[in-house]
Amino acid sequence: MKISLEELLAFTAVIDSGSITAAAEQLEQTVSGISRALGRLERKLGTTLMRRTTRKLELTEEGEVFLVHARSILDAVESAEDQMASRHQRPAGRLRVNAASPFMLHVVVPLVGAFCERYPDIELELHSSDNIIDLIEQRTDVAIRIGTLQDSTLHARSLGSFRLRVLAAPAYLEAHGRPKQLADLRHHRLLGFTQPEGLNHWPLRSEQGDTCLTRPSIKASSGETVRQLALAGQGIACLADFMTRDDLARGDLVPLLVKDTVEHLQAVHAVYYRNTQLSARIQCFLDFLAERMAP
Repeated sequence: MKISLEELLAFTAVIDSGSITAAAEQLEQTVSGISRALGRLERKLGTTLMRRTTRKLELTEEGEVFLVHARSILDAVESAEDQMASRHQRPAGRLRVNAASPFMLHVVVPLVGAFCERYPDIELELHSSDNIIDLIEQRTDVAIRIGTLQDSTLHARSLGSFRLRVLAAPAYLEAHGRPKQLADLRHHRLLGFTQPEGLNHWPLRSEQGDTCLTRPSIKASSGETVRQLALAGQGIACLADFMTRDDLARGDLVPLLVKDTVEHLQAVHAVYYRNTQLSARIQCFLDFLAERMAP
């Protein structure tokens, strides 16, 4: 019995993508080719790895056990390729990056061209998610997380920090007036976040200290949605500089309550799950991002 890497790739791709058709597209193979690879794998192992229903694929108990080994083997091969590539100073392979949509749009995307020019053999795969993901489950190499880190099982590298500001569009201020002190906010429409609740604590001096808990009239799960609402004149928001720097420079958004604003820096970290030495492509990406984000 000799299991091939092709069969392992087909198996994990089907699990990760959710279907044989999606796996075929991901691996640029035919649906019948993926099906045959799965059939050969199950015959060689003498067991059923997945239950195929009309709606979805489910792992059997044996499939769950084998998936752990399959991922370990593929990771080992990938690591060996990384080591060989780094010897020739040509990092290569697929790099899966996950970040919240505002950070992906305003920080990562503008840097993609320069990164690909410097490292042409690295295949970037960019995913946006406004929720914290499981890196292993989502097959993610690097995730960019903003704010306080919660998961201590991950390695983390600081990439810098950005200031938070209270701001609004001129159109909103013309229609509703400009708040001159903290108490005035109760008469305005505030824009905030559905989660985490900490994002609705604004860096304004109050009776409680250097933060003020707000009660947003409109909430969104994404910072980009909050930004777009603010630009549309729908209310007052508190957002990080990385997504509003150009808006402020153009005058599309203006800072408010400047004297009452406490300088609060929102930390940005890259997190990754590795028990061994960082792969060359992850190291290159982190170094490049830190270099371009440096003040």
